[in-house]
Amino acid sequence: RPPRSTLMRSSAASDVYKRQGINAEYGTPHDNSAKMSSPDWKKDVKLTKDEEQVIWGKGTERAGTGEYNKFYPKEGHFACKVCKSPLYSAASKFNSGCGWPAFDKCYAGAIKTNIDVSLGMKRIEIVCGTCGGHLGHVFEGEGMTKTNERHCVNSISTVFVKEQKDDLVEKPIMEK
Repeated sequence: RPPRSTLMRSSAASDVYKRQGINAEYGTPHDNSAKMSSPDWKKDVKLTKDEEQVIWGKGTERAGTGEYNKFYPKEGHFACKVCKSPLYSAASKFNSGCGWPAFDKCYAGAIKTNIDVSLGMKRIEIVCGTCGGHLGHVFEGEGMTKTNERHCVNSISTVFVKEQKDDLVEKPIMEK
């Protein structure tokens, strides 16, 4: 895990993160949603203070410090650190040069979006569609891939799983 000093703090208040209905079909719960049915389920999740700051506090790792920034596996998938729901295939990861793991599409139903105005600008936050854990932000129109999307994801919010998920469909999240 990165040292505590590698995290950037966000002062975003929870009321800033209102559901906006952007591609509402994303966010269909995966098999793991049952274990989150208790109102106190977050108490059972074992996270470090740094993981909590990013995942629940909507913080950000400093560029270039994340475990998966320059990690490009040939097979497998990336899952949510909290609930282990599959989010991205290894094939969707690309080198954007931004300092964070970048993906150009996600598994359908894996990600939800929120409008984020916490830094005085409008961005699109991405969260796990099952548990709501903060992943990062999605950017459009940069022309880096065929999907024209860059999901800029905090390594600390994900885990890599060697198992391939061929049964899941991938889509750009901003696809209309």
